Amino acid sequence: MVTSSPSPGTGPADIEIRGAREHNLQDVNLTLPRNALIVMTGVSGSGKSSLAFDTLYAEGQRRYVESLSTYARQFLGQMPKPDVDTITGLAPSISIQQKVTSRNPRSTVGTITEIYDYLRVLFARVGQGHCSRCGEQITAQSTDQIVDSISTLPDGTRFQLLAPLIQQQKGEFRDLFADLLKRGYVRARVDGEIVNLGDDLGLKKHFKHTIEVVIDRLVAGKGGRTRLAEA
Repeated sequence: MVTSSPSPGTGPADIEIRGAREHNLQDVNLTLPRNALIVMTGVSGSGKSSLAFDTLYAEGQRRYVESLSTYARQFLGQMPKPDVDTITGLAPSISIQQKVTSRNPRSTVGTITEIYDYLRVLFARVGQGHCSRCGEQITAQSTDQIVDSISTLPDGTRFQLLAPLIQQQKGEFRDLFADLLKRGYVRARVDGEIVNLGDDLGLKKHFKHTIEVVIDRLVAGKGGRTRLAEA
């Protein structure tokens, strides 16, 4: 366990622990920054659990319960006050027990605590997406905005409009190619190469593939705006 002496001038941005003696802690004085990821590590018996769970978590939970009404307190178990002189800058705390609560190996902290769905909605609604290649911010665009952007290409520039279908998935995708042919599509880009859907593509079943269907092939210039918008 690493300890530190009180530093002068520390403000409310820090959690100040003075005289922690819970279990095997021996008058530990410690300053922890708030809003930061902190790892407490050490050999067995060094006091990391006594500090994290039995001192910080216990005191934060105890203060939170004390702030509730008498009626609400009767439904919550109140933890005993830890053996510590003072703790300042401490907010209500949450503790995740050190045990396996699910046999599913794909479980995460988000799924176990049931906040994953809320975080997913939060990131989708509030988060700002950026392109992983160029770093530009991704924004929703109307059909007219997309057409206006493509119309800035020099006259005579040949280009293709593609729609992503498969992203790095294993399989032969014979049914997908047959369905695209029935719907009137004749070309696709498979793993970066333009192919004819009528050919026997023979994709390797156990390799990952990326497939994009070619919606239309166009030439930049006047007169093609309606066709571009339809595509």
